[in-house]
Amino acid sequence: MNQMETSARLKAAATYDAAADHFDDAPLAFWDRHGQRAVELLELRPGSRVLDVGCGTGASALPAAAAVGPDGRVIGIDLAENMLARARAKASARRLDNVTFQRADMSVSGLPDEGFDAVISVFSIFFVPDMERQVGELWRMLRPGGGLAVTVWGPRPFEPAASIFAEEILRVRPDHSLAAGPWERLTDPDNLRRLFADCGGAAPEIHPVSDRQPLAHAADWWTIAMGSGFRWEIDQLTSEQRETVRTRTVERLSELGTSAVESSALHAIARRPS
Repeated sequence: MNQMETSARLKAAATYDAAADHFDDAPLAFWDRHGQRAVELLELRPGSRVLDVGCGTGASALPAAAAVGPDGRVIGIDLAENMLARARAKASARRLDNVTFQRADMSVSGLPDEGFDAVISVFSIFFVPDMERQVGELWRMLRPGGGLAVTVWGPRPFEPAASIFAEEILRVRPDHSLAAGPWERLTDPDNLRRLFADCGGAAPEIHPVSDRQPLAHAADWWTIAMGSGFRWEIDQLTSEQRETVRTRTVERLSELGTSAVESSALHAIARRPS
């Protein structure tokens, strides 16, 4: 693993370990909606063996466990132990004993070739620098006839709040560099298809899902930021800077009358030839 990959791995783990405290809050219900939809599109059969990479708190692993039934098996892996603890608690509360959650790196999982009937990656593929290689790694673990689901953000994720949030961070930290999100290269269906083609996988069916996350009030945006990848940027601020960014962002969203943010997604479903 090179230095860039190691840095990306540590950043993702730190971000989502911190974000776990808000990840399941009501304003972040889009995680569950898209996780459920990915599982539905895979059309899992009872008794299937499923791998969910970057599983978070179980938004796709738990519905997958329900779909495959007691004779099936689901393994969820993630780098963020706080996320995994929440996933285990939710599985226990739902009495799902056919799903296990373990800390592992999806890029070097060590899991066997062709070991799964389905592999799921919901909002996780863009956390590795070499996405083509990562899709190839997921494809490697898929049995002939099995299905791979990769879910990414659609156009303009979390707008208009995301742009306002970025502007307010730069007001308090003009020296700070806000890099483009790695998911931005995949918000176009053609780029998502190219990702599969470049790793040698089968051409996927792309299912765009239009979605908007309602905000009961503008402050719900801050809950979303605290329970998502935006948490990294927040945690780089001092407590005073953080409060300034929160206050200004919420005020501007209130002035705009913002009642929802964009949370659309693209679900790519590919089948490995039998």
